[in-house]
Amino acid sequence: MRLANKVAIVTGGGGDIGRATALRFAQEGAKVMVADVSEENGLKTVRAIKQQDREAAFIRTDMTNPADVVQMVEKAADIFGQINILYNNAGINADEKKIPDVSLEEWQRVMDINITGVFLGLKYVLPHMESGSSIINTASIAGMKGQKLVAAYSASKSSVMALTKTAATEFGRKNIRVNAVAPGIIDTKMVDDWKKTDKWPILSTANALRRIGKPEEVANAVLFLASDEASFITGETLVIDGGTLNI
Repeated sequence: MRLANKVAIVTGGGGDIGRATALRFAQEGAKVMVADVSEENGLKTVRAIKQQDREAAFIRTDMTNPADVVQMVEKAADIFGQINILYNNAGINADEKKIPDVSLEEWQRVMDINITGVFLGLKYVLPHMESGSSIINTASIAGMKGQKLVAAYSASKSSVMALTKTAATEFGRKNIRVNAVAPGIIDTKMVDDWKKTDKWPILSTANALRRIGKPEEVANAVLFLASDEASFITGETLVIDGGTLNI
């Protein structure tokens, strides 16, 4: 097993990608702390893990609240004795609007969750990590190409990639690796509204593979970066977009 004797925290662990990743981590031997703002969704992930006779626990966590993040870290360390992996995955999308129409409140909410939440995860987990640990942050291809009508989302995800490089540089000497994944369009609840529009036939095939991705395909990439198989990779963003950026 690639993650035997490891302890992982998965934020946003009640969402589609978070749940798929938490399950993959558990299947590969990790004990998983599932963190999510939704108790219902987070506990659903924990039940799925325990049904496979693996270890998991849940803590309700608002990643914009420093006290919640500290509690998440302390509970993971108390229950499982160590923290080896953090998947900094919690995030939200943004309503499609041109920049002049985006309110400051909308902008700040996306930034608070998508980048400040990632920062807080790094800030409070890194002191608990030892040599050989790994952190993976969720970015997006929107942060690479500046997707129109979602200025806050694109800016927040671009910031995630920059913060990933900074953290990797700061903690490389301690052999703690920090990477990111940048998914394209993945079949999650975040794209449910898009499926109802006449743009969906185009959006759903707008890549080299002519289909959208699956949460499990993102999870497999995160698993690779979390494992020792990626032991000489840090500060990088792994694109998981079916070739969207290539066309």
